[in-house]
Amino acid sequence: MKYIPILELPVLIIMVFFRALMLRKHGIKTIVFGETNKSDFVIIPIGLCFFYGISASVFDFPFPSILKNNFFENSVLNLCAIIFCTISLVWFFVTLKIFGKSFRVGIDENTNDTLITNGTFRISRNPIYVAFIVFFLGICMTYPNVITMVFLIMLIIVVHRQILREENFLKRHYGKEYEEYCSKVRRYI
Repeated sequence: MKYIPILELPVLIIMVFFRALMLRKHGIKTIVFGETNKSDFVIIPIGLCFFYGISASVFDFPFPSILKNNFFENSVLNLCAIIFCTISLVWFFVTLKIFGKSFRVGIDENTNDTLITNGTFRISRNPIYVAFIVFFLGICMTYPNVITMVFLIMLIIVVHRQILREENFLKRHYGKEYEEYCSKVRRYI
């Protein structure tokens, strides 16, 4: 049962890449990560370390035990984690559908798309980021160790930073329409 969240992780990654490939066929460049700010690339080695650390925890790969050993085991927490991860995958999938051709990884300053405010965007201004945080909270609940705790904290910081950057862009790009949207819908939930 504790392997289910880690097996759901590739599903999350595949959804992003599948959407990017679908949009590429329509001539839309979806991966614009790092184009407006090169510091975005710092995320890549952090992510790779996390994925290796989680793999070390799950499959007992070489890694310092103090970092990869779980603080405790709890079957109820594992069940909650599976629910969190599964719900976040469904939420993420639905949000990708609602996003349509507007989905980007990074800030696309050349976009001509309309502001999306329906579906999951009526509940949160950042439903994809909410899905990521809930998903990795589930991972942390399944594997409560130093690696997952540190990664979750770093993820929240990086996501919040990205949201603030995107909000600045959206205010400039959509103006009053975005400000009205912000007054009706919360940043997270």
